[in-house]
Amino acid sequence: MSSASEVRALPAAGAGPRPRAPDAHIVVRDMMIAYGSFVLIGDLNFTIRRGDIFVIMGGSGCGKSSLMRQMIGLQRPARGDVTYDGVSFWDADLDTRERLMRSFGVLYQQGALWSSMTLAENVALPLGEYTDLSPADIRELVSLKLALVGLAGFEDYYPSEISGGMRKRAGLARAMAMDPEVLFFDEPSAGLDPISSRRLDDLILELRDSLGATIVMVTHELPSIFAIANNSVFLDPETKSQLATGDPRELLARPPDPKVEEFLTRGGGEPPGGPKTARPARQRSGG
Repeated sequence: MSSASEVRALPAAGAGPRPRAPDAHIVVRDMMIAYGSFVLIGDLNFTIRRGDIFVIMGGSGCGKSSLMRQMIGLQRPARGDVTYDGVSFWDADLDTRERLMRSFGVLYQQGALWSSMTLAENVALPLGEYTDLSPADIRELVSLKLALVGLAGFEDYYPSEISGGMRKRAGLARAMAMDPEVLFFDEPSAGLDPISSRRLDDLILELRDSLGATIVMVTHELPSIFAIANNSVFLDPETKSQLATGDPRELLARPPDPKVEEFLTRGGGEPPGGPKTARPARQRSGG
């Protein structure tokens, strides 16, 4: 384990564009996540291509949600960086960082809707805060976003008046409000029944294909992983490192580590929705 001084050390680097793979959208490089002297996970290195549905997976306590917080700017990594189209996030100036953050949409685990606001008011919030659109234009755009997630006609409902699956979709509509280049989902299927979860998977695929967004998901739901993901990273709490990165189906076919195989097969059984039964993960045309 690194010492506190090592944990807090940040490499000096410029904020300009950096070399990247031809189709790389997001690159995590040499990242360490720590709280004081306690290292949660380190040596994170992976690339997310434009148009990927990328899954951050691993057992409980491995740092999945913490990694997402570093990527969306809520917490600075103890070491390393994340780049978007070759532009450093954490070495950038504040204006650049804010510009990058406006290209993100985030769906939090419980939806994080304001209970005192209607669905329309929740979705309109970022539009009113960060755009110069007129109230009429905002209302029109809000109705469109809610319709995209199957909630047309629910504009005036409050979060308490709809089901958990509908609240997830309303949160997704808000995440899409600013037409983001990257959508981040934290356990999008948590608390949903299998049918609602399957419908949410289908919706995520449709939105990726129609919007051309890159999607990053934190999840441990194997059916969703095999149904929609085409890239991933596997985090391990014991070694405090990543054990694998790549297409989950390829990791299952040729597991690089017994822990990866155990996770993807639920401890040795046939993976639910695995290669024999799951739909192939669809690739975005031209992506």
